[in-house]
Amino acid sequence: MSKSLHPLLDSSAVLDALQSRYATKIFDTERKIDDSTWQTLEETLVLSPSSFGLQPWKFVVITDQKLKEQLLPHSWNQPSITNSSHLVVFFAKNSISEADVSHLIETTAAIRGAESTSLAGYAAMINGTISQRSPEEILDWNKRQVYIALGQFLVAAALLGVDACPMEGFSGPDYDEILGVEGYTATVIATAGYRSADDKYGDLPKVRYDTSELIEHR
Repeated sequence: MSKSLHPLLDSSAVLDALQSRYATKIFDTERKIDDSTWQTLEETLVLSPSSFGLQPWKFVVITDQKLKEQLLPHSWNQPSITNSSHLVVFFAKNSISEADVSHLIETTAAIRGAESTSLAGYAAMINGTISQRSPEEILDWNKRQVYIALGQFLVAAALLGVDACPMEGFSGPDYDEILGVEGYTATVIATAGYRSADDKYGDLPKVRYDTSELIEHR
């Protein structure tokens, strides 16, 4: 019998966390995210959902200041690259092969105590879907999966009281060359830490359209 979800936080706590978060531009360089909190954030990345459970991504966590400074000119010289506690680069897998599917099937069987052969139908369905897509479509698909992980990371950070900023303002090819993650493409980045009192954006009211303008019920 499957376990059912039950609320761990009340509605107001969740909304308060999301109301207080913003795209932090300036971080407090004196405050670093502690190891326990960061480990939790890494686990939220690993727990992110993906199509078929393929997990077509890799997350590179950067705390080395010299490496951050090397990436800065390839990030529109945005100060949060170097003044944040952590920089996360979200990579999408360039392709999905039958070997990748086999790895998923074997891992699933091992974790769930099943025979790999019992998952042959599932493997065939995944391989059939992949075979119908071009390499360009596969990469685009994988990039969209990465954004699911980014969203989960941002929400988890807010719930833990950690500030973060998602960023597309960077040169993916330069990141790829510098970081050298073979078989993957840098897709989006996020900085994380704690807001500085000098960040004027932290005190501005959040601008969002009214719920009635964005959500329809049918």
